[in-house]
Amino acid sequence: MRSTLQRVGNSQGVIIPKPILAQLGLERDVEIEVENGAVVIRKPATHVRAGWAEASRTLTGDGDDALVWPEFANEGDERLKS
Repeated sequence: MRSTLQRVGNSQGVIIPKPILAQLGLERDVEIEVENGAVVIRKPATHVRAGWAEASRTLTGDGDDALVWPEFANEGDERLKS
């Protein structure tokens, strides 16, 4: 399949037909890199924030979630529930 570059703001892009996106399972986020002179678009291995919630729970459980600068507490934190 041959396509042309299209101006998108200050950049350029290529329109990828919907059936190709569906076949690859691409929805929104992608990884783009250059390999051997070719632009490669891949489905991300994991979600960008994968594991953040578990890491937060671990910090809380370990008691390592104290404010670094206690004098700059977030207003309303006392109403939050864990």
